[in-house]
Amino acid sequence: MKISYNWLRQYIDITQTPAEVAALLTNSGLEVEGIEEWQSLKGGLKGIVTGEVLECAKHPNADRLSVCKVDTGNGDVRQIVCGAPNVAAGQKVVVALPGAVLYPTDGESFEIKKSKIRGEASEGMICAEDEIGLGHSHAGIIVLPAETMVGIDAAGIFGVETDYILEIGLTPNRSDATSHIGVARDLKAILSLKKPTTLNRPDVSAFKTSDKQCPIKVNLKDTSACQRYSGIYINNITVKESPQWLQNKLKAVGLRPINNVVDITNFVMLETGQPMHAFDAARISGNQINVQQLPSGTVFKTLDGFERKLNGTELMICNDKEGMCMAGVFGGMDAGVSDATTAIFLESAYFNPVSVRKTARLHGLHTDSSFRFERGADPEATLYSLKRAALLLKEIGGGEIA
Repeated sequence: MKISYNWLRQYIDITQTPAEVAALLTNSGLEVEGIEEWQSLKGGLKGIVTGEVLECAKHPNADRLSVCKVDTGNGDVRQIVCGAPNVAAGQKVVVALPGAVLYPTDGESFEIKKSKIRGEASEGMICAEDEIGLGHSHAGIIVLPAETMVGIDAAGIFGVETDYILEIGLTPNRSDATSHIGVARDLKAILSLKKPTTLNRPDVSAFKTSDKQCPIKVNLKDTSACQRYSGIYINNITVKESPQWLQNKLKAVGLRPINNVVDITNFVMLETGQPMHAFDAARISGNQINVQQLPSGTVFKTLDGFERKLNGTELMICNDKEGMCMAGVFGGMDAGVSDATTAIFLESAYFNPVSVRKTARLHGLHTDSSFRFERGADPEATLYSLKRAALLLKEIGGGEIA
């Protein structure tokens, strides 16, 4: 299981290095098997700084090249040959110094070296966005705002985040540590042996509902396989790309961002250990959610596009006509959130570990959700996690909690 060092620091005051935190956790029973540096942009823009083009003249031996004098800070003025059509004197630009390794958006990495280009010395490179992995444009060099200071690291300009990821070999009995708050709780206990340490869980006291009624009715038909089912209806929501901070959180621990709704459910799962699922409310036929089994032989199409034949033992989340989700394991193709979604029903439940394990193994579906439910999620976490997710959705997606 991957745990972000930066993420842990949101819940607990840590002065220890990642290596020291890893040692503390290992000694407490959460064995850290490795530490990996992660950067939101590959290479972290190391060796890349801001500069100012002082002079720009036509290359004497090449019509499409320019010879520039570039100030890269602290009186360091370099001659750089540039092929961009938009380079001009007076611009603030992004400069890769000799020794910097660039990771283009498309293509192999390469190192910047001092060289001669068509007979003229070049001591660096003025960069376009695709050349340093910031985007796909190669129309010209990046031109920074005129007020940009010269000689500062480009990583700070573009908000490149550096993190350390702890790989924890989680044993089956440690379901309490399947989240960042869970790991932070262990760390708090260790650090409190020397001085009092506080665990700061996100505040959900601002949660409140409108006076509108939830149009979705929940029928819990199997109270053995599902011992607690919680849900919230949120309308007037805008499905869009998640903000960069949220994308970075997910990418750091190996998850691919999808959209703000799905990303928030994944974020809260990684934060609290409570898996969640969002349904497009418009696709809940009959405005009913039925938690039940379906007859053996029923064909159910999962999110990965495969049609799976049920054997009748799987707990399913259904509408009044068909299944929408394998409870605690995997969502269905036809009820998920899309760009056209304007209202969602957000599920936060406690599913029996044995039921989830059997379904996951039967269909070969081992997901982040089943990983946690199989080990025994916390039934008391469903409401807190639901409120946390709803507040984030309201903040990021502009929804109204009904």
